[in-house]
Amino acid sequence: MARTGKVTVVGAGFYGSTTAQRLAEYDIFDEVVLTDIVDGKPEGLALDISQSRPIEGFETKVTGQTTGPAGEGYEAIAGSGIVVITAGLPRKPGMSRMDLIGVNAKIVRNVTEQVLKHAPDAVLIVVSNPLDEMTALAAKVSGFPPHRVIGQAGMLDTARFSYFVADRLGVPVGSVQTLTLGSHGDTMVPVPSACSVNGKPLAELMPAADIEQLVERTRGGGAEIVALLKTGSAYYAPSAAAARMARAVAVDSGTIMPVCAWVDGQYGISGVYLGVEAELGAGGVKRVVERDLTESERASLHEAAEAVRAKQADVASL
Repeated sequence: MARTGKVTVVGAGFYGSTTAQRLAEYDIFDEVVLTDIVDGKPEGLALDISQSRPIEGFETKVTGQTTGPAGEGYEAIAGSGIVVITAGLPRKPGMSRMDLIGVNAKIVRNVTEQVLKHAPDAVLIVVSNPLDEMTALAAKVSGFPPHRVIGQAGMLDTARFSYFVADRLGVPVGSVQTLTLGSHGDTMVPVPSACSVNGKPLAELMPAADIEQLVERTRGGGAEIVALLKTGSAYYAPSAAAARMARAVAVDSGTIMPVCAWVDGQYGISGVYLGVEAELGAGGVKRVVERDLTESERASLHEAAEAVRAKQADVASL
């Protein structure tokens, strides 16, 4: 596949730098730009990633750029077709995603304003927490059409659910199919009716109590890692999810993925960013995909929608 286009990752923490590395190693972009407010950090990481090119055999150019509070340095992102926003504070042990809302809202607002100025045609992929609220904020600040603003949540949560099922049953992860919808938080909606192992319904392979235990572990998947690390949050699985979303957009794959997308009538829900399945390709979300849900799953999805709707309205003024 020929290399084409430019993608930017804003935020050179573990999450952002690992995302940039994955995108570069795909070898499908002309250039990956990594930015951060810490002087020299993105340049140093970009140089390090670039020196892996002869080893890993990719030719994508990796550029690092320190940015300033007044937008200094953001000219480096000009022409980016995709911008992944990872900037913001990570969680610490005992913190919820919502504890980050005030400070991260200011950061995401500032970053989005710079994207609007320098890369007005980009697709935005938001990963900053609290995810659903930051995605809605980025959409409001940018004024981009809703299909060009996407949040990364369901890809990660579904991957965690699949891993937990595979680990419990002792089967390859490739044989497991799971799905989570709703919010990236307490109102996450794992969808057991969509879960299978080698084509067999999960409910036939595992007692309901065990499935519920894995559902709860999935809801707390990020907090479990934060508690173990003590000084940071997850980034290997999250960066893999964000990079795959960016790739789907870049190559116009039409892949159906669980993401945080604008819902306008699907499942009887309108006017909110919510975790749903969507077909991703050039320009972002091509369509939101509805599937048959059980009555309880559908009710849980509506509950999640109303919970995030209230929070998204609150964050708009931050």
